[in-house]
Amino acid sequence: MDKSYSIKEAAKILNVNAQTLRRWDKSGRLSARKVAAGKIKYFCYTANALEEFLSNDWRAFLKLAKRWSMNAAPPDLPGRFYCADKAIFKARLSRFEFDLKSIPELEQTFPLLVAIVGEIGNNSFDHNLGNWPDINGILFGYNLSEKKIILADRGQGVLTTLRQIKPELSDHQAAVRVAFTEIISGRAPESRGNGLKFVREVIAGNNFKLRFQSGDAVLKLKKNDRLLTIQPSANFLPGCQALLEF
Repeated sequence: MDKSYSIKEAAKILNVNAQTLRRWDKSGRLSARKVAAGKIKYFCYTANALEEFLSNDWRAFLKLAKRWSMNAAPPDLPGRFYCADKAIFKARLSRFEFDLKSIPELEQTFPLLVAIVGEIGNNSFDHNLGNWPDINGILFGYNLSEKKIILADRGQGVLTTLRQIKPELSDHQAAVRVAFTEIISGRAPESRGNGLKFVREVIAGNNFKLRFQSGDAVLKLKKNDRLLTIQPSANFLPGCQALLEF
């Protein structure tokens, strides 16, 4: 059965007030289901209605993704965008690959795009296994019209993870640099590549863009970038968040 949200719960997820939702219902932007209780009608929203709205409104989804990954008390995340474990992520990744095949200009490069999305998502699970601070799993969503993808987790972050191997790392910027430039796992023989270093190589060689944040370090990468641009952010993100454009 499709989960149902009250107008108050829906407003919290979308970070708007109830009056805004009533206006959206009137205009048809986001239709509510009206439930009668005596003479009073209550607004409620199915999970599917909220998921469809967020799938089509990238700005609204991006705001939700940022609040979910940054806030101490994260908003509820509709099920379509939440992968609690690797099995669910693998299934969503397969659907993503199927959807990408409908874009003619990606005929030659969509396998690489699927590979780096898979690498980033699997990284979250591999490096937080048994150590999730609060909510396990990742956020994963995309908009083909906007040609954008976002993945995020509420994990330990790059610095905490890499300090287990390189205790001398001093800050988040140094940790992110190591993650994207060095082989830091025992998976070197894999044909797919070497974690985020592989992601960097694919981005630099194709018409893709990446914004990656962990802690207060933000990396921006695009085609032909050989040097990494890593800058401090005023907004702290405990885990990791990756925004891809294609």
